[in-house]
Amino acid sequence: MPVVTLPDGSQRQFESPVSIMQVAESIGSGLAKAAVAGRIEGRLVDTADTIDQDARIEIVTARDEAGLEIIRHSCAHLIGHAVKQLYPDAKMAIGPVIDDGFYYDIDFGRSVSSEDLESIENRMRELIDEHYDVVREYVDRDDAMRTFFERDEPYKQEIVAGIPAGETVRLYHHLEYTDMCRGPHVPNTRHLKAFRLLKLAGAYWRGDSSNTMLTRIYGTAWGDKKQLNAYLKRLEEAEKRDHRKLARQLNLFHQQEESPGMVFWHPRGWAIWQAVEQYMRGVYRDSGYQEIRCPQVMDVSLWQRSGHWDNYAENMFFTESEKRQFALKPMNCPGHVQVFNSGLHSYRELPIRYGEFGGCHRNEPSGALHGIMRVRAFTQDDGHVFCTERQIEPEVTDFHRQALKVYGDFGFDDIDVKIALRPDKRIGSDEDWDKAEAALRAALEACNVEWQELPGEGAFYGPKIEYHMRDCLGREWQVGTMQVDFMMPGRLGAQYVGEDGNRHTPVMLHRAIIGSFERFIGILLEHHAGALPLWLAPEQAVVLNITDAQANYASALTERLQQAGIRASSDLRNEKIGFKIREHTLQKVPYLLVVGDKEIESDSVAVRTRTGEDIGTMPVSEFLSRIASERRQ
Repeated sequence: MPVVTLPDGSQRQFESPVSIMQVAESIGSGLAKAAVAGRIEGRLVDTADTIDQDARIEIVTARDEAGLEIIRHSCAHLIGHAVKQLYPDAKMAIGPVIDDGFYYDIDFGRSVSSEDLESIENRMRELIDEHYDVVREYVDRDDAMRTFFERDEPYKQEIVAGIPAGETVRLYHHLEYTDMCRGPHVPNTRHLKAFRLLKLAGAYWRGDSSNTMLTRIYGTAWGDKKQLNAYLKRLEEAEKRDHRKLARQLNLFHQQEESPGMVFWHPRGWAIWQAVEQYMRGVYRDSGYQEIRCPQVMDVSLWQRSGHWDNYAENMFFTESEKRQFALKPMNCPGHVQVFNSGLHSYRELPIRYGEFGGCHRNEPSGALHGIMRVRAFTQDDGHVFCTERQIEPEVTDFHRQALKVYGDFGFDDIDVKIALRPDKRIGSDEDWDKAEAALRAALEACNVEWQELPGEGAFYGPKIEYHMRDCLGREWQVGTMQVDFMMPGRLGAQYVGEDGNRHTPVMLHRAIIGSFERFIGILLEHHAGALPLWLAPEQAVVLNITDAQANYASALTERLQQAGIRASSDLRNEKIGFKIREHTLQKVPYLLVVGDKEIESDSVAVRTRTGEDIGTMPVSEFLSRIASERRQ
């Protein structure tokens, strides 16, 4: 007679083993109708799972994050059901959950169009309306292999072949369609009404470009239609803010096939870059960093000693000269160690802080490239601190406060902090990893910061603090990082003379605040919808004459603005003033300065903003004071 304890502490006793769904029914029909899964002693299970001994249980519904993930995963399986009915020869690969949705990779053996996508979604809705039960079955590996052989599913067979012998496989049956998964899944398709298929993309099987290119169907699913509609509106707003679209509209940069994953910066885009770089150069200076510059190409022997060869070679670009093999640097850290090693340092000099706007190249898969958010060539605000173990905590604490100030200056105040812990593939001893992870925790405790821990997601040479910003649409972006590294300095021979007169290996702290300049600028553009704050705007003011009679005054005023350090230009075209105002408003120029005969007589300007506000006429000196004050904010 199992006794189940519910989250509120209440208990229920049953005469015989009971399923999660039966427990929900005993509480109330409303809860039973909403139940998509359950937890037994914290373990997520299907509603069909039974409790045969005393246990703590929880009913999971669409209101829970776990319930939402189950709905999304079940929608992925539903894609398979619909696809196999419409296209019986299609071969199913994988269909996992992702942020806010799901996808399924499928080999259709042909190109797939938006009309196909619509047909698949319509068939999914028809299947949902059948309210059929999703039935789970446990089988062994041989039975699973036999099932997918009979169903002519080669990708599923390959997955099953990788399952250890003797391990149980879960099959989920959607009427005549069968898929496999660790589960759990919804008990009935009626839970899947609030979904939408979003787009098609290409994806290589197992991410390997030598394998077949599959069709990836992306979708989203939510607990109810209100949540779905809200998400679709966010997507619509995100589409308007897409940095690639804004780049074309504002003439900032472009990319082309001859240089995949790399950026051609136009004058206006490079002005944004320079504004960010000069700001970050000030951060270097104010924080005691010495700016350095290291080579882009170095002999592979250095990368072998650093550990990158064994842990990162597949992401590196290589070249050869005079029978020597070289690598383009994917990271700046080994070069910074060479600068440190160029002289002998005393403990009295530590900490030594180096900063570089370091260009890096990483051989990202072509399918992963995305505008300037994911590129192959990028520049980082990359810094490294060489210090003693006792100096780790104060250095990390100072960095944390500095990073939050930088994010605030760029307009981001919603920041999550996470610690990525030791991965399976790593270098160094467990003792060193224990010390490194403890140091990061201690530093964050000193800052009274709450953080989330991410097991297995650290770098191969050390754990790291990650800073995740949320933009105006609630999207999360991982940007800055602070990493504690006990390994690389020793591997590359870094030493200092300690207080005892002996040679010691320093600790190396890897730090970046904005990370990739390219990605950070893309985030800025989308967060601000291209209307960057005045200090970042590529063009801060434009002078517009009404007729040719004001051309000389407009040109002189533009020069006066430029001499005051304002990024300004003039538009002297023989066009109507309304046309000029509309055009530069679309270019999101913060200030539009209109000059006519009255403005010439009074040495003034008529000031409008990009939001359409007519501030009125003011003396040029007053406008200069106004813009100078705003740029300092």
